[in-house]
Amino acid sequence: MNRSRVFPLGAIMAALGILLGAFGAHALSDLSAKALGWWQTATQYLFIAALGVMLAGLLERDRAPARSPAMALLAGAILFSGSLYGMALGGPRSLALATPIGGLSLVAGFVWLAVRGWRSR
Repeated sequence: MNRSRVFPLGAIMAALGILLGAFGAHALSDLSAKALGWWQTATQYLFIAALGVMLAGLLERDRAPARSPAMALLAGAILFSGSLYGMALGGPRSLALATPIGGLSLVAGFVWLAVRGWRSR
C-alpha cells in the first residue's frame, strides 16, 4: 500500500463503521443484549481506529506505510472489531482470543502516533 492510500483507507473504515452500525441497529435487533453489546463495541472501536488511520495518513506522508502507525491501527481494528463482530453473529467464543491482541495493537498504534508527533516537533 502506498502512502497516498492510507488516508482513504481510514475513510473507508469509517464508512464501513457507519454501515455496520446501521446494520446492527436495524437488521440484528433480534440478537441477545450481549451480542448487540459486542456489535456496538466493535463498531465504536472501528471508528476510533478509522480516525487514527486517517490521522496517520495526514501525518505520515513522508514514511513508508509499513513503518506507519496506520498498519498497527488497521491490524488492531481487524482483530478487535472483527472478533467481536464474529462472536456477535454466532461465531465461536474462541474468537475472543484475538480481541485483546487487537486492543493492544490499537493502543500501540496510538502510542506510536504520539511518539511520532512529539519527535516531529
